[in-house]
Amino acid sequence: MTTKEDLEANETQISSIQVGTQGEMPQNGTSLEPAHGRVKAVEKVRNWGWLLSGFISLNILILGIALVSGSVFSNFQISSSHLQIFLILLVMLTTIWMVYYKIHTSKARSAILYKDSHAGPIWLRSGLVLFGVCSVIMDIFKIIYYVGYIHCESPVKIVFPTVQVVFIIVQTYILWVHAKDCVQLQQNITRCGLMLTLSTNLIVWMTAVTEESLHQTVIPTDTSSNSSSNTPHSFNVTLQVGSEDTACQCIHDSCGIFEKAYYYLYPFNIEYSLFASAMAYVMWKNVGRQMDEHHSHNIRFSMWDILVGPVAGMIILVTGLATFVVYEVDIAKEDPNKRQEALTMHYIMNIVAILLMSIATLVGCILFHLDKREQVSGKNPTRSLDVGLLLGASLGQFLICYFTIVAVLASGVKGYVNGLNLTCSILTVVQLCLQNAFLIKGLHQEPFKETNAATVFANVMAVQRDPERRSSSIVPAHTLSIPLTLLQGRLSWKRRLLKEICAFLLLCNIILWIMPAFGARPQFDNRIGSDVYELQIWVAIVNIGMPFGIFYRMHSVASLFEVCLTS
Repeated sequence: MTTKEDLEANETQISSIQVGTQGEMPQNGTSLEPAHGRVKAVEKVRNWGWLLSGFISLNILILGIALVSGSVFSNFQISSSHLQIFLILLVMLTTIWMVYYKIHTSKARSAILYKDSHAGPIWLRSGLVLFGVCSVIMDIFKIIYYVGYIHCESPVKIVFPTVQVVFIIVQTYILWVHAKDCVQLQQNITRCGLMLTLSTNLIVWMTAVTEESLHQTVIPTDTSSNSSSNTPHSFNVTLQVGSEDTACQCIHDSCGIFEKAYYYLYPFNIEYSLFASAMAYVMWKNVGRQMDEHHSHNIRFSMWDILVGPVAGMIILVTGLATFVVYEVDIAKEDPNKRQEALTMHYIMNIVAILLMSIATLVGCILFHLDKREQVSGKNPTRSLDVGLLLGASLGQFLICYFTIVAVLASGVKGYVNGLNLTCSILTVVQLCLQNAFLIKGLHQEPFKETNAATVFANVMAVQRDPERRSSSIVPAHTLSIPLTLLQGRLSWKRRLLKEICAFLLLCNIILWIMPAFGARPQFDNRIGSDVYELQIWVAIVNIGMPFGIFYRMHSVASLFEVCLTS
């Protein structure tokens, strides 16, 4: 029975709660701030931090773009040493902040209360470490190379790779350990530091891409083409030390070897900068985020699940590597027939690979349409970034393909080489559209849940062996003598086919990354683009679109691996 005194006490408690929620003065004389007021204050601080860090990043990027552009053209009095001085200061400032974050911010109590399980998956961080190791080796080769020209070149060219080695080591460690952090303290400082890190990696990426593009931009002087195609480009190739100054001689005999070696490692450094930029962006989005996402799914990967996809992908990969080696050897020869054969072989190889990829991706899209899995709910910065990078990076490949299609059609599709070039460009456009749709759909699918089925099967087996266990609802699988992989059984045909498709597409994207990343430039070896658009415009189109196309293939590899695991 409820007494009258209890009713009066409840009414008093309810009225006090209403007074507190309305922000009135309690008996102790202090006002209780309304909940919506506190939320607005938090939003105001967060928006201010985002705005400030965004302005910092924007100013650094614009200044870096101006310096990179100014160091490229020969009619400017901006040398590569000026750019490297700016990079040294930027890299040192970023390294100091990362050390501060590790020693002070991350060690504070209540600094990191939440983790984003989707951020920095193990395969992404492993790729970052791999590219970081190759970047450190590249910088060591550059130091040895520039030491040979220390008597006639600026010491800055030795200081920058030395500082960059320290930066790469520190950054790789920070991203490996703290990629999942949702920082709750010193949020404005952390946001500005992460935007500084993002901007630094993008400026380093632009510098590396520019230097690599200048190194790979070799227009053959073929007398059969029109005069406009034989106009030498006006880029400042003095970025390559000793290439023009014959008076500056290397003091040791290994300069040529180390120069070739570090240029071959440039693709890894370029990918490292982009991987680090993406991870820094996700950390920036997670600053102040109060959502603990430790409920990651138990994803199982077994090589026995798939067979046809990896085998077919390895055939394409090995064939592509052999084709790439022959192409690089024959395209360097002066014989026009050899050059035509090299281009023909390269286009046929790409057409076959892209056609098979398009068919496999179309089948995968149909399987996703038939799939009954739920879509990932809620906003996640990692997923949003993955989709944005896929769509944004593919624009570079679209740019080159559509300009090539227009150039070939405008010239009248003369010769079988141009016909193959046109076919390859059209199929590439189709394949990019299908692959984007496949990856975006796959990344937003919830993983399959295997635990329940395995537990039920384990219970059935246990009941059959021991009827006394019929009353037990759960029997641990580890108590059985049969391995759990056998209890789970074979994958359904849809899951197996999805994994086969992902494995095949993954290996195909690897070879489509290797060929342009390590020097295959059929856009320059085939003169149709420079004949139609003039050399300067065509060089700009290729050198802008190619780095994005290369990154698209590598980012697709990471996304396909994730889709393969969750399928």
